[in-house]
Amino acid sequence: MVTFLSGGTGTPKLLTGLGDTSGVTVVGNTGDDVVLGGHLVCPDLDTVLFLQGDVLDTETWWGIKDDTTATHDRLLELADAAGLGSGPRYLPAAQQTEGRPIGTWRRFSGVGEFMLIGDRDRAVHITRTSLLDEGASLTEATQTLANAFGLDLELLPMSDEPVASFIHTPDGQQHFQEFWVANNGDPAVDAVEFRGAESASMTDAVSAALKTPVVIGPSNPVTSIGPILALDGVENALAATPVVVVSPFVEDQVFSGPAAKLMSAAGYEPSTQGVADSFPFADAFILDEEDGTVLDRPTVRTDTRIEDAEDAARVWTACQAALAEVA
Repeated sequence: MVTFLSGGTGTPKLLTGLGDTSGVTVVGNTGDDVVLGGHLVCPDLDTVLFLQGDVLDTETWWGIKDDTTATHDRLLELADAAGLGSGPRYLPAAQQTEGRPIGTWRRFSGVGEFMLIGDRDRAVHITRTSLLDEGASLTEATQTLANAFGLDLELLPMSDEPVASFIHTPDGQQHFQEFWVANNGDPAVDAVEFRGAESASMTDAVSAALKTPVVIGPSNPVTSIGPILALDGVENALAATPVVVVSPFVEDQVFSGPAAKLMSAAGYEPSTQGVADSFPFADAFILDEEDGTVLDRPTVRTDTRIEDAEDAARVWTACQAALAEVA
């Protein structure tokens, strides 16, 4: 039994090396979620859902492979014809707290649809949102979708309540998807906020999952894992169970994404040492064999770059060795 904390693409890539995923639980970050045109999009949950359902586009690590985009394309055509543009259209403040509670602080208009949503992908979002409207929790809706995709592992959202990741820039705040998707992560970052985390809570299912050994893959520590850690009780739970972390850095070089910029804004050195400092509850680390960082906790070194399932299996073997050492 092992639980993975997952956000972005780092942990999903690691999952490709496990082979048998029965007995595995994945707790997915929901801080990146958005309500786009009325439909709840859960990017980090969906990456695992589509990966384990064998439909993920592993060229982009987003969406469904070979999906069509007829609806998305037509939305862009209509916005262009009406002179409305295609940038993010964050709804007014009064509308951010109306309607489904799960959408609070993360509602965007579907006009111009700034995120690429495929047609089969959209069917998942419509189904999820409709299940919520029927009274299901996000945990229950996720389980229904997991069953439909034939998952062997247990996929859990970190919370059934809204937490929204905001990036504060010199020009104002941006939801993480606006910062990363619409603006390519280019704006300078002053601070990172997990809005709603102070009142949201982890679910009972997540609480139970955190009683087993935990692996944190090579994900962005700030916006991929940070929203999970921001929930009350999560860090205490992690301090009471064996935790192994795969660093997304090789010394001060990050594998991908905006982790370095975001870590600096969060007050951490953008490096392997900064990752260790941001995870004080971690018992052991997996570092790249070329990473000379000396940490004060057990370390297993291997080639940590994950390009395919063979690479992932190698890193997973290192994780198992580390877990055996600290269990």
